[in-house]
Amino acid sequence: MLRNYLKVAFKVLRRRKFFTFISLFGITLTLAVLMVATAMLDNSFAAMQPESRFDRVLGVYVIGIYGPTGGTTSPPGYGFLEKYVRGLADAEATSFFTGAPPMVMYHDRQKIETHLRRTDGAYWQILDFKFLEGGPFTEADNQNANHVAVITDDMRERLYGRNVPALGKTFVIDGQRFRVVGVVPAVPITRRVGFSEIWAPLRTAKGSEYQKSMIGNFNAVVMARSKADFPALRREFAQRLTKFEFDDPSPESRVVAGLDTLFEAAARNIIGNQVDTDRPMMLRIVLLAVALLFITLPTVNLVSINLSRIMERASEIGVRKAFGASSRSLVGQFVMENVVLTVIGGAIAFAVATWVLSIISNAQFIPYAIFEVNARIFGYGMLLAAFFGIVSGVYPAWRMSRMHPVNALKGGAQ
Repeated sequence: MLRNYLKVAFKVLRRRKFFTFISLFGITLTLAVLMVATAMLDNSFAAMQPESRFDRVLGVYVIGIYGPTGGTTSPPGYGFLEKYVRGLADAEATSFFTGAPPMVMYHDRQKIETHLRRTDGAYWQILDFKFLEGGPFTEADNQNANHVAVITDDMRERLYGRNVPALGKTFVIDGQRFRVVGVVPAVPITRRVGFSEIWAPLRTAKGSEYQKSMIGNFNAVVMARSKADFPALRREFAQRLTKFEFDDPSPESRVVAGLDTLFEAAARNIIGNQVDTDRPMMLRIVLLAVALLFITLPTVNLVSINLSRIMERASEIGVRKAFGASSRSLVGQFVMENVVLTVIGGAIAFAVATWVLSIISNAQFIPYAIFEVNARIFGYGMLLAAFFGIVSGVYPAWRMSRMHPVNALKGGAQ
């Protein structure tokens, strides 16, 4: 029976080419936009190099210190991380590092805009960079404040020219001269922890005041032995925060922070650090609501088109019902036709989304980002297409199944 449903579905789609085109256009546009958006989110949050181990990594990216007269929400300072994050019992490795703010440097009388991140040695154990030249600097380099650096291949080209080895060469940034010890592929700016163009030891920072600060421009990542250790790490961190030393303690004083995944950190930034409900769930609901709102109009339009197509086939329906076709078989036929239509639209949308993402990647609207529609996104897209087809086909099919054979033979007049 399924084979017959499919044969009839393809014949009907070929017979009414205009309706098929209009339907496919709406389905393709809707699903292509959703696939592009999903690919961008996947590029930011899915585990991939150099953050491919982040399925077992938690981070502290923002803290809030609040009191009776107000408070502040900020990235943590080095002093906070050293006191409350260092040495968690179930951590395999812990790294502290700065953000990667934009900076300007001059090399051979050339102005270069770049990004500099200062890290410790453990940073290179948690992230899995592929080195094109040399290797990472070590924790000993950090403790000794050695002026060594890792740069990207793009920065190597800007500093020294195309295909010129950079190992051992020097450059000046922030008034300090660094020697290149490693070169890695460029990292997309969408990777919150892995992105930069230059990495230098943390202790090469000018001054030492940062070491006592509770707020600042630092982040921390903690790699667990396995994801099963997340609850224990979070409990220990929360217990440590109960002993936080406030400058002006009062009953209303509190510190808000968490060991977050990258998605949880995004939810904390978007939903709000002080929100006590499940922020990741709220963000998922918001994203799902946006997606549903986006597909509502195309779904309504497709329902209207399907009703028109069914009414044009009223005589056919009347004949089939007169010869004993059940409402169930008729509903199955029309839903199958719509599912076939939307799956074809989904396949076209996959091709369109791939093309659009290649344009975005090549244009470098988002520095160094390479967007792709992988198998996971394609699977989600096909499921969404099938769901889209079933939802938009059920009501017209139900209307059709309730049509009296006599009325159907008269063209659908009630």
